[in-house]
Amino acid sequence: MGPCAAAAAAVLLVATCVVAAPLQQHHKPSRISGDAVGVLDDDPVGKLKVFVYEMPRKYNKMLLDKDSRCLHHMFAAEIFMHQFLLSSAVRTLDPEEADWFYTPVYTTCDLTPQGFPLPFRAPRIMRSAIRYVATTWPFWNRTDGADHFFLTPHDFGACFHYQEERAMERGILPLLRRATLVQTFGQRNHVCLQDGSITVPPYADPHKMQAHLISPGTPRSIFVYFRGLFYDMGNDPEGGYYARGARASVWENFKDNPLFDISTEHPSTYYEDMQRAIFCLCPLGWAPWSPRLVEAVVFGCIPVIIADDIVLPFADAIPWEDISVFVAERDVPRLDSILTSIPLADILRRQRLLARDSVKQALLFHQPARPGDAFHQVLNGLARKLPHGEGVFLQPGEKVLDWDAGLESDLKPW
Repeated sequence: MGPCAAAAAAVLLVATCVVAAPLQQHHKPSRISGDAVGVLDDDPVGKLKVFVYEMPRKYNKMLLDKDSRCLHHMFAAEIFMHQFLLSSAVRTLDPEEADWFYTPVYTTCDLTPQGFPLPFRAPRIMRSAIRYVATTWPFWNRTDGADHFFLTPHDFGACFHYQEERAMERGILPLLRRATLVQTFGQRNHVCLQDGSITVPPYADPHKMQAHLISPGTPRSIFVYFRGLFYDMGNDPEGGYYARGARASVWENFKDNPLFDISTEHPSTYYEDMQRAIFCLCPLGWAPWSPRLVEAVVFGCIPVIIADDIVLPFADAIPWEDISVFVAERDVPRLDSILTSIPLADILRRQRLLARDSVKQALLFHQPARPGDAFHQVLNGLARKLPHGEGVFLQPGEKVLDWDAGLESDLKPW
């Protein structure tokens, strides 16, 4: 047995499993603060008011009725956020007292036969919705959207494309340049991440995960676990571009390593296996994020984040540095030595932090909502951006945004 295998074996023998706590926590009244300490427990109620625009059904309900698959994919937060806000205590029916304005538009509900959002339709849907808001109410025009927020849970947010090069060519939809974007995508120094954006987790079904919880006494007998693509030959036939080569490197270096339980197969025991693993790989794919991050945290499996410059969900509230392991993409060939060199005490400390209900709740969009869950973390993020700064409200007749800017294809009517 080599030194790496021996170190891992020792960890497997003594590492205790994390208690798979129920996906629930008790309400704790708190305050809004800009500090990381205590932010998870902040209560946004009473700290902000949100006006929800009443939109024609073609922008939301009809899209959902046409294809209900969008209720279950990783972009579904835009639907559930709408449902949550309709009954939330922060909702106001008086737009004159609103701090924020929300436009319920389901841009990820127009799907291909394979179930993927149509990237060329999304910006046209969004642009049409903004035009409707701007011509129906006076509130957009007085700020050019600076006191509005939008859910844009695409691979590359409001760049509305799943391929990075195409997303960067398109850029953020010009009409959203002053708005606050609540998006799954986050990568530092990237054209698709706008200053002031709120990075949120992708949607992972809390009820489905709850149904797969196993006994908290089950030992963690898997050292490293991963299920997913290593190559995307359909979209990257030459290889190396997908995941910037990081996933291919994982496979080529560790496919025969007994410490690594990795495969392209997705077994029915996927969630149970994560609860038997110490480390769960969370490498970038086409985008730097995936639902694996949420699943790993919920199941107490230490996330191994391989995505350079990633901006993580609710980074001001969740102690990512303390619950995860970060490995640079260029260091993937050394992944075995990196993980086996982590002291047992550090592993156990990360597992104890992962077992906290508050960390799990913050990454989940529960239906119905629960205190401290992802809905509330979004509202906390919006509350921390108040009061609005100078320059939000425009002078009469002043305009900042150009309605004719953007790709010609995006300007077509929807």
